Amino acid sequence: MKRRQLGAHGPAVSEIGFGGWALGGQWGDQDDNESIAALHAAIDAGVNLIDTAPGYGEGRSEQVIARVLRERGSTDLFVATKTPPAEGAWPPSPYCRWEDRYAAAYIRDNVHQRLTNLGVDRLDLLQLHTWTRAWNDDPQPLLVLRQLKDEGKIRLIGLCTPEQDQNCVIQLMRDGLVDVVQVIFNLFEQEAAAQIFSTAAETGTGVIVRVPLDEGALSGKYGPDHRFSEGDFRQAYFAGDRMARTVARIEAVRQDCERHGVLGQFDMADVAIKFALNPPEVSTVIVGTRSVDQATRNARISGLPELPAGLLRDLRRHHWLRGVWYGGK
Repeated sequence: MKRRQLGAHGPAVSEIGFGGWALGGQWGDQDDNESIAALHAAIDAGVNLIDTAPGYGEGRSEQVIARVLRERGSTDLFVATKTPPAEGAWPPSPYCRWEDRYAAAYIRDNVHQRLTNLGVDRLDLLQLHTWTRAWNDDPQPLLVLRQLKDEGKIRLIGLCTPEQDQNCVIQLMRDGLVDVVQVIFNLFEQEAAAQIFSTAAETGTGVIVRVPLDEGALSGKYGPDHRFSEGDFRQAYFAGDRMARTVARIEAVRQDCERHGVLGQFDMADVAIKFALNPPEVSTVIVGTRSVDQATRNARISGLPELPAGLLRDLRRHHWLRGVWYGGK
């Protein structure tokens, strides 16, 4: 497993990170024992960055990870978790006040819950789970996190970009308010390459890439009529004709891969994850994982050869200005 530096202030982390959303049960039924086995398999394969959040099963994902932390007793593992805003619009609207969504007392209480769920004295990385550009000129929630960092409760401060306005983090990066940003970057969503990556290099900000497989679709394993099981959030994500439209785009990606002769050495998921890893500013790519097979399969991608330069150039044309699924388009 290759490692990259998590920005100027973070440790070396595995190129492939463990995405812990499915451990909470929102990707269909999930057995905790299977989750624990998957985590151990990933760690055995060299993965040392694990990403989770309280919203992943109301703390269930964090608690499963805490059990593995106890069992491993390893100081090399790096766990990133999140604080969501208080109840309200997701992402926060331009009219939301930070005082209502990320008040200081609320943040402190939530961080205490994260420490308790994970069974640690200090969080490796605490990310605000979403944001609005409306708060950029008065980013008090991030200043609260800085106080918690000074108190030894947080090692690094991060922010997950809101899907509709990922570039809102650029000002915060330049103002030195975040150590790490977590962004969406994949074959369909390539906007981060416009300015976020270069700003990360300029400011020494670590970059965690999420959704490299577009919630599994870029693995190429779903047909146009696929329907997800009850309780799987992708029922809504791919509502209506979205899956059919997505599969048509993926077939165009497949044709590029066939033309460059890489299928066989790589499968479609390998190509998608290698594409997300290609920018040198990317520290790690977190891949949703729920089984031992997925854990070992994902980890092996770090050791695969780089994609041919010509294929990478062709893959850039698959950037898809589709709006944001979460917004209903």
